[in-house]
Amino acid sequence: MTTPTTPPPGLTVRPATLDDAGEVCALLNEIDLLEIGRADTELAELQGYLKHPEVDLERDSWLLSDAGRLIGYGLVWDESGGERIDIDHYTLPDQPQAAQHLLDLMEARAVERAAANGAARAVTHLQLNIAPTLDLGALRGRGWSPVRRYNVMVRHLSDPADLLPSSPPGVTLRPCLAEPDRRRAHALLQESFADHFDFQPRTYEQWLDDIDVERADWSLTWIAHVDGLGDAAVLRSHNDRASMAWIGHLGVLRQARGQGLGSHLLRHAFGHYAALGRDRIGLGVDTDNSSGALALYERHGMTLDYAVDTWEVIRPTCRP
Repeated sequence: MTTPTTPPPGLTVRPATLDDAGEVCALLNEIDLLEIGRADTELAELQGYLKHPEVDLERDSWLLSDAGRLIGYGLVWDESGGERIDIDHYTLPDQPQAAQHLLDLMEARAVERAAANGAARAVTHLQLNIAPTLDLGALRGRGWSPVRRYNVMVRHLSDPADLLPSSPPGVTLRPCLAEPDRRRAHALLQESFADHFDFQPRTYEQWLDDIDVERADWSLTWIAHVDGLGDAAVLRSHNDRASMAWIGHLGVLRQARGQGLGSHLLRHAFGHYAALGRDRIGLGVDTDNSSGALALYERHGMTLDYAVDTWEVIRPTCRP
């Protein structure tokens, strides 16, 4: 793969800075409107990505502009410390040359990052709406292919129809208000998601960076304790999206599955957010999840909002 040294005629390219967050957020919301029919990108969430300590904005980010108008944004990051590299790619649909140039830049950087990790190849992943602004034919022509589908599920909430449920016998929930409980929540999520597709182990400190601890509300993360078994499940949520409340993770330890813990935590979240006045709640789920998560959410009235595919391309790094 050869990376062009100059962008297509009329385009300028530069790294992003934290000061660009507002303009980038507006671009992403413009693309959201085209893909899902509503603006769904929050400024604070985007700022969290830009300031993540594992991202070097000077080398891992790109802004593409045409006559002063922002038309494209890209970000590369590495959670694996090995061959797996992630990218975010956004371009307006009337800019096919810009989209391809941005992919050139990002694929080359993904190879660099994997090579720096000592990997012999870069396995690069990109998540795209199933009807994206990006030309999927052109993406396939570069060697990319979809490897997984995720559904964004939503459910309408109403108070008092959605009340906080009573706990099953022997089960108690507690919020993660103290540091030991936050560490326990991290450990439960790491263990419960260890066999999931694309799971990347993260230390406690890395996880705090991932979830942008500065804006985390720990009262919205709950641990389920089971008598005789101990802490066995956790649900992490947040309330800072304008469109809906959001469940970031729901994990149940393998040895505790089949006891209704996932259902209880889910209904607890429904009741909690209904009492707060939220009218919608959402989450993302791997449609091939072996734990039966998709069926669980459907049983509790969650329906498809939109779908996202994970696309993959594999490039050698020229490492032995």
